[in-house]
Amino acid sequence: MKVLLASALILDKRSPHHQKKKNVLLHNGIIAEVGDKKFTADKVVDATGMILSPGWFDLGCFSGDPGMESKEDLHSLARAAAAGGFTEVAVLPNTAPPIQSKNEVSYIIQHNPDRLVQIHPIASVTRGNKGEDLTEMIDLNHAGAVAFSDGLKSLWHTDIFLKALQYLQSFDGLLIDHAEDPWISLFGQMHEGPVSTALGLKGLPTIAEDVTAARNLELLGYAGGRLHFSRVSSPKTLDLIKSARKKGLQVTCDMIAYQPLLNDQLLTSFDTNYKVKPPLRSQAENELLIKALRDGVVDVLTSGHVPHDDESKVVEFDQAEFGMINLQTFASQLTALSARVEMEELIHRVSVAPRELLKRELPVIEKGAAVNLTLFDPQHEWVFDEAANASKSKNSPWLGKTLTGKAMGVFFQNRHSLHV
Repeated sequence: MKVLLASALILDKRSPHHQKKKNVLLHNGIIAEVGDKKFTADKVVDATGMILSPGWFDLGCFSGDPGMESKEDLHSLARAAAAGGFTEVAVLPNTAPPIQSKNEVSYIIQHNPDRLVQIHPIASVTRGNKGEDLTEMIDLNHAGAVAFSDGLKSLWHTDIFLKALQYLQSFDGLLIDHAEDPWISLFGQMHEGPVSTALGLKGLPTIAEDVTAARNLELLGYAGGRLHFSRVSSPKTLDLIKSARKKGLQVTCDMIAYQPLLNDQLLTSFDTNYKVKPPLRSQAENELLIKALRDGVVDVLTSGHVPHDDESKVVEFDQAEFGMINLQTFASQLTALSARVEMEELIHRVSVAPRELLKRELPVIEKGAAVNLTLFDPQHEWVFDEAANASKSKNSPWLGKTLTGKAMGVFFQNRHSLHV
């Protein structure tokens, strides 16, 4: 089947057609033509006003599969990812059992040849994600793990952290860590500040992130290797990362797309859908996060997709789990962020930058290239309701609301999913 994407604005810095409106013909898993002619096709998509980019890649979303499939399984994750504009996702190792052996890695990737969305495992650094004993990371790398992390948990043990950096250098592996001191943040419910005080909730201070990031950067300077900070939310941590790069350290970071758009004032409603980790910070801190994103300190944007069933969210606020679903609503956050940051930079941070970090093949929009594409309409208004929700979970503050910005289609090899 030949599919023609007509009059799409191409945003791909590696493409000779970057920032140009072109007709793109897809056939047999290949970009058959790119030009101004109206090529003959079996299906024509009017992509006027839409953006065509390399397929989006989410660097670290949560799936409950295996062990917690009531929250999300790999099939529902792939559906939600495709509906959200992603052709590839990397999943965190916080499953039951964790992704810590070749069997678990194989379980994640075995059906990729039949999937529209490719799912890649981030394997555990420590057994059981407890931070105490290293996994067999060389074997896991050979089996197909794309990076190493304890996922939603911070690597608290300094000796383990140091040894992991050293161990991974044997194959240039990437260590991913969520910087958070577990003792400073113990029992914390939301960002520490005037709002948490007024609500009587124990706070999660930015210093819990800052002191851990400072420690990790010192260890990186000592041991060498490649370190990536996930879900950064503190401006001071971003300053530390910026300074470390100037010293020549191989350090990168990502930020959840909603992080600079939502603030702690939303917690006054005690809506558990806004209870996330890292927590929603103050508006003043969000302004600094936007600046860091605009200045290129933030390398990658992620969805922060953490699904939970009702039993984990429809409870008293202090008993609720942290996290929200965000694969399908991610595109609307790109639209909101584009008011402050160039859209082509935002697209780069969700398409090319994650693959560069993981040393994956980079898709490019040019004649003869393999198909791996996302079609995005930044102005499309739509309602994210239960009928549209492809996730098994519904812990989203946007459920039932009208959003602006939607992924209209994804294309990978001979498969595609269109919403136009």
